Amino acid sequence: MAPREDYYNTLGVKRGASEDEIKKAYRRLARKYHPDVNPGDKTAEDKFKQISEAYDVLSDPKKKEIYDKFGSYSENLRDAASKGAGAGYPGGFDFNWGDFRPSGEAEAGGPSIKDIFSDLFTGGGAGARTSSQPKIQRGADIELPISLTFEDAINGTTKTISVRRNDTCARCGGNGEGTGSQVTCMTCRGNGKVSGGGGFFSFDQTCPDCKGAGKRRPPCNECAGRGTIPKTESVTIRIPAGVDTGSRVRATGKGEAGKRGGQTGDLFIITNVAPHPVFTRKGDNIECTIPVTLTEAALGAKIEVPTVSGKAQLRIPPGTQSGQRFRLREKGAPSLRSNHRGDQYVEVKITLPKIIDEDSKELLRQFAKRNPENPRAAMGLE
Repeated sequence: MAPREDYYNTLGVKRGASEDEIKKAYRRLARKYHPDVNPGDKTAEDKFKQISEAYDVLSDPKKKEIYDKFGSYSENLRDAASKGAGAGYPGGFDFNWGDFRPSGEAEAGGPSIKDIFSDLFTGGGAGARTSSQPKIQRGADIELPISLTFEDAINGTTKTISVRRNDTCARCGGNGEGTGSQVTCMTCRGNGKVSGGGGFFSFDQTCPDCKGAGKRRPPCNECAGRGTIPKTESVTIRIPAGVDTGSRVRATGKGEAGKRGGQTGDLFIITNVAPHPVFTRKGDNIECTIPVTLTEAALGAKIEVPTVSGKAQLRIPPGTQSGQRFRLREKGAPSLRSNHRGDQYVEVKITLPKIIDEDSKELLRQFAKRNPENPRAAMGLE
């Protein structure tokens, strides 16, 4: 037999990958390419056969050792395996689904191949549904952006938005079945079973659509068998105080309908907050810049400053310099994670007076003579 493609590449793992990495890669690919997930897709079926064959070799340390040494699967692996126990398969293999475990896992109580396929086809481990039961799936979540003003984000608000989503079909209750006499199931063509796997892993599985009966009711006329129908719904969302750009607000149960009675998904509103002409937000804190006169900065003063909750008084001490920052405690944004509220930081910017006459100029000259100062002295400048 001609050498086959690299099993490591088939599973998407590096040479030297651990048993756990190989198993995870196989499970991920098997979920993606299994024939039940891709009915009628020959490419997916061939891919599933390839990954099944690769996993059979790489999950067994003895086979893997021979494969790594010779780069071949056929004669070397068959001869090596025939030296072990079992004769149910050519070359000495006896694949008993209840007993077979990847080498090294039996003693540790690791998952058997039966366990692996139980996970793949039912979505769980112990206590999961059998493959003869319909697959119940949770509905997908929906994400929608929403624009908010700075004030709405700080104080909270309520918004009503239009959402287009799939809702459970009221006529069939989400099972996709109509009324009338049963007809032959087209998935299994009346056999009640479908084939899956390939190579060592070929097996028959109960048809997931008719649950082994070989017959099923015709599809629902309302939803064409999908179990859901599209609808546009107005949803009222309460936006909590303190959200920022990128915050996610959940509306439980307003996403896509689940399949076959599965839980409905959620709606997530992604907020986008518009900038403010005065305030800048930094986390839960808010910053702003306020102009003060030369006299107010030099002599000190009490001034009004804006906050997100209204006006507040700020005391400017004598000798305040331009760029100096002052804190107003708990005048910032509410925290989404606690009852804490951030602070507001006010930076003062000294503005120079307008000289309107010669008398004002003379006063400034007299002030300079009486208060000589060189702010560039520390730089060695005149």
